[in-house]
Amino acid sequence: MDDRTADFDFPLPETSIAQHPARPRDSARLLDVPADPAAPFIDRHVRDLPGLLREGDLLVANDTAVIPAQLHARRGEAKIGVTLDQHQANGSWSALIRNAKRLRPGDTLTFPGMEETAEVASLDGQGGATLRFSTEGDAFDTFLRTAGALALPPYIARPQGPTAEDERDYRTIFAEHRGAVAAPTAGLHFTPDLLARLDEAGIGRETLTLHVGAGTFLPVRTETLSGHKMHAERGIITPETAERINATKARGGRIVAVGTTTLRLLESAVNEDGQIQPFNSDTSIFIHPGFRFRAVDVLMTNFHLPRSTLFMLVCAFAGTQRMQAAYAHAIASGYRFYSYGDACLLRRAADI
Repeated sequence: MDDRTADFDFPLPETSIAQHPARPRDSARLLDVPADPAAPFIDRHVRDLPGLLREGDLLVANDTAVIPAQLHARRGEAKIGVTLDQHQANGSWSALIRNAKRLRPGDTLTFPGMEETAEVASLDGQGGATLRFSTEGDAFDTFLRTAGALALPPYIARPQGPTAEDERDYRTIFAEHRGAVAAPTAGLHFTPDLLARLDEAGIGRETLTLHVGAGTFLPVRTETLSGHKMHAERGIITPETAERINATKARGGRIVAVGTTTLRLLESAVNEDGQIQPFNSDTSIFIHPGFRFRAVDVLMTNFHLPRSTLFMLVCAFAGTQRMQAAYAHAIASGYRFYSYGDACLLRRAADI
């Protein structure tokens, strides 16, 4: 395996970056990437998905819901940007901080127009902090709804902040359990009509929960993959969900992951025998070429950033040369990239 981050770079025109989703959602384009490396890529649409899967397959999606994690705070006169990352077991929050150099442990952050405050419990020296808010539970949720905004990815240009349309667009049909900073964007393509047609085709559906953190936006900044440290994210697979996934595998059905977040959690919870175990913990799994997949057979995912851990993941899943060629085809063919962009359908390659 090549450990160089530069091997996962590629040129991407700024015009390829989607600023708004396709409407309706399932009209987005879908690049069909067959497992056979000699087979041509096929240009389709997300609405074609029921015909591309098999009766008895199981579609597994992430049911996390995005919180308004972007906050504007002050420490005295200094303006401090806060992006909540992960809720900790002790009630504190890990967060990414803009203007972190103005903070010290023990400082109090205030929020314009709000009574609530946050204490800086610790700083990691790299733009991260642990914060303790003066409120929690339902009262904290009310505070966030008032003071917070969606933490849209930096490549979605919203100079005036997220719009009312973004509030609707940046939420999947599966969203149920609040706690994510970023949406699991492959799930944004699904509509009630598409789910009904999947049901009619005999394709099962399950959900799990991975609360996507702010680290998902960050490219790999080290020169080598081995030097990169993944951010931890909280994941939950219930015993009932694990049982139904294992039953599908036992019957010969394929596990179809909707998005890299779903795949990462399934591969975090699988044992050596390919059985999914119930899971309720953090995962910081880093999937890159050389990884041996045990859980997922098919992956539907959006197009990812150059040098990102997610592009490394799809290279591990479908083959590095295959994905470099697929991305080159997508760029040349006008596919739209990133959170509001189009998708691809990948089959697991053998012996990469």
